[in-house]
Amino acid sequence: MNAKAFATQITEKSNSKFSMIGLHKSSAVPVTGFSSVSSVAKLLGFLLVSMLVCSNACAETHNLPPQGEDMIGAVRIMIAKPEDTLLDIARRFGLGYTEIVAANPGVDPWVPGAGTRVVVPTQFVLPPPPRRGLVLNLAQLRLFYFPTPKPGEPAQVMTFAVGIGTDYARTPLGETRITRKTVDPIWRPTQDIREEHAAEGRWLPAEVKAGPENPLGKHALYLALPGGYLIHGTNKPWGIGMRVSHGCIRMYPEGIEALYPQVPIGTPVRIIDERYLLGFRQRIPYLQVFPAVEEREEPNATLTPAVEMIVKGLPRSQAPDWNKTIATLTEQRGIPIPIAPSTPHLGQLLDAAPEVAETIPRSANANEPAR
Repeated sequence: MNAKAFATQITEKSNSKFSMIGLHKSSAVPVTGFSSVSSVAKLLGFLLVSMLVCSNACAETHNLPPQGEDMIGAVRIMIAKPEDTLLDIARRFGLGYTEIVAANPGVDPWVPGAGTRVVVPTQFVLPPPPRRGLVLNLAQLRLFYFPTPKPGEPAQVMTFAVGIGTDYARTPLGETRITRKTVDPIWRPTQDIREEHAAEGRWLPAEVKAGPENPLGKHALYLALPGGYLIHGTNKPWGIGMRVSHGCIRMYPEGIEALYPQVPIGTPVRIIDERYLLGFRQRIPYLQVFPAVEEREEPNATLTPAVEMIVKGLPRSQAPDWNKTIATLTEQRGIPIPIAPSTPHLGQLLDAAPEVAETIPRSANANEPAR
């Protein structure tokens, strides 16, 4: 079987709820539009080496900003090399699929091309208070951990890309807590998951022990939610940044490895779904807008809720640049944009963004398998 035929087979199998690459058909990475065998090779190369990645890139830790400010991180630019895909770059910088694709409209996810300026959207508006314990924003496909500060040390936040539930098996909203933690968890699939596998001609045992076939990965944090929801690793890391699970929260293997020892049992967990975030840096308002979920977007959806949120969140004396605000709401790039009058527009921000000299972050080794 040649490369193109194999890629076609991947495409066909990805149309089932549990394809060979573990994606729900409505959320799968598009594997179409290949113009050459080299494009197919890029896809195959990503699938084969996706477990080869740095051990530290997915554990970004920041000091919390001063009171009254809400921004962490910075947008960066990386010049793609011939062998890069957007998914490679996303994982190196602790980003998910949706984040990297939204920030780079018009760029081929599989073959961005040597010399392409790739936007690395590693700047975030923090989720709304209270900021303690774990906060998961479903719309953002991102998890934040606010540990209790140690005496004499600054308050910090860790942030991670995640995969969440599909539209037919959504991750639930609300407040809960971590009830227990497990290394090398055993997966006990529900009856409906086993029946779905059986309908596709694939037998699934009642219990899957630790190992490469276990979709929970090597670490799991259990939530006090009815239905058995977990925050866990994965054996299919290319699904991070997508809605692909039966409701659990998936993390890169190196991400959950960094988070696991930090989170004590009893840690509060808050799950929200906020597409529009308004934050401040040096009294300047920033708006961050995340892509809509197509299956849930109403035909006559308006920007009224977002506009009301912005008006409510700004001081009475501070009016936004509405042209820039509407453009940000429409483009949905997932990049925080200053919306005060006379502040830089997106193009100017990207022109001024620092360029990452290497394709792999410092202290990382892309040839080191994820543990």
